[in-house]
Amino acid sequence: MLTNVDTATTIALWNGREIPRLGMGCWAIGGPFYAGDVPLGWGEVDDDESIRAIERAVDLGIRFFDTASNYGAGHSEEVIGRAIGNRDDVVIATKFGFATDEKTKQATGAFADPAFIRQSAETSLRRLRRDRLNLLQFHLNDFALEASDEVFETLETLRAEGKIDAFGWSTDHPDRAARHARRAGFVSIQHTMNVFEPVQAIIDVIERNDLISINRGPLAMGLLSGKFTPDKAVGEKDVRGASLDWMIYFKDGRIAPEFAARLEAIRNLLTEDGRTLTQGALAWLWARSPRTLPIPGFRTVAQVEENAGALAKGPLQADVMAKIDQTLAGLQLPLSR
Repeated sequence: MLTNVDTATTIALWNGREIPRLGMGCWAIGGPFYAGDVPLGWGEVDDDESIRAIERAVDLGIRFFDTASNYGAGHSEEVIGRAIGNRDDVVIATKFGFATDEKTKQATGAFADPAFIRQSAETSLRRLRRDRLNLLQFHLNDFALEASDEVFETLETLRAEGKIDAFGWSTDHPDRAARHARRAGFVSIQHTMNVFEPVQAIIDVIERNDLISINRGPLAMGLLSGKFTPDKAVGEKDVRGASLDWMIYFKDGRIAPEFAARLEAIRNLLTEDGRTLTQGALAWLWARSPRTLPIPGFRTVAQVEENAGALAKGPLQADVMAKIDQTLAGLQLPLSR
């Protein structure tokens, strides 16, 4: 179990439970899945190692795991179900909206009609081996604002029926984050956030409405792990090698040069006080807002242990945060998503 955890690295959930302000992102442990020939996963996985890693995270006090119905065409949910099952001291957050075929591992479309939402929720319950879903999140980032009303009315109904405890939206758009912020049961926004992308506009919405900021990409798709060099490429089944518009940290499977420059400029600041680069990147998120809950990905026990080790060190100090801001502002490198 975690000891000497800084009080700044805990957070109260919608049900009043207080947990460490760190989750584990479970996209990578889902294994390969595709849109045609385009990889959408992170390469091959070892399910036994994934389960050992999940169990180690729980042993270390981690109580929040985030996945989605399409990760590995459902395989991520199944692995989590095997590892955690229905134990009530662990919170599982999953997402719906992207459909996949379990047998072919192919993406089959995006849907948000009430019947699909219900079917997806039931499928997630089965795979996760849960009696109810702790947090169900809408996965379609830029879904039409007005059309989203029916989506969240459906989620309200599922909550009233006892199928889910709470719901949220995985979106990077402040107007979408604000649309349902006052709806009963709406508790979180999942969005991209890391030291390279502070996304103040969406944090403002989250803090104003006392929501939870679930940070995907807290390590910039692995860039902030420090294990990549400009000449090291990802595997052929890795989404970071795909030519996708939103894949800004990697180009053709290698670190994008502008981000390599940013990383080197702040590396020493993030690794002050004996932190690893990964731990510094997580500490930056905790210092940026009291509402952040980063969900770094993992595939091994060692990665889980490094991520969890950040909790004992707490947020970065204010003077270090200021130096990082000044350093990155001084680079004046373009950033577009």
